[in-house]
Amino acid sequence: QVQLVESGGGSVQPGGSLRLSCAASGRTYSTLTMAWFRQAPGKEREFVAVFTGNGYTYYADSVKGRFTISRDNAKSTVYLQMNSLEPEDTAVYYCAADPINIYRNYKFWGQGTQVTVSS
Repeated sequence: QVQLVESGGGSVQPGGSLRLSCAASGRTYSTLTMAWFRQAPGKEREFVAVFTGNGYTYYADSVKGRFTISRDNAKSTVYLQMNSLEPEDTAVYYCAADPINIYRNYKFWGQGTQVTVSS
């Protein structure tokens, strides 16, 4: 079992920045593939970014160049630095671990943190 706890969401104006954190516990962390997803109101959950257990990162086209995923194995934490935020980035952001399908589904999910981008 892996427990995931997200933090760092909030409200920000367009063009602003936020950093999300996801603390993992319950299993060896350094080899886990960790990802971020998001779900906007009335829309399906969508992939945002992933940091694989062997050190590769991949991003959704909509966030490339604006978002950066990183991890601190000593703290068992994965981060999502979000810059140049747009209203379209408004969503509940979820942390996920241990993929069934790397871009679609994972075995473990956090509870989500709200990000609102509005003027």
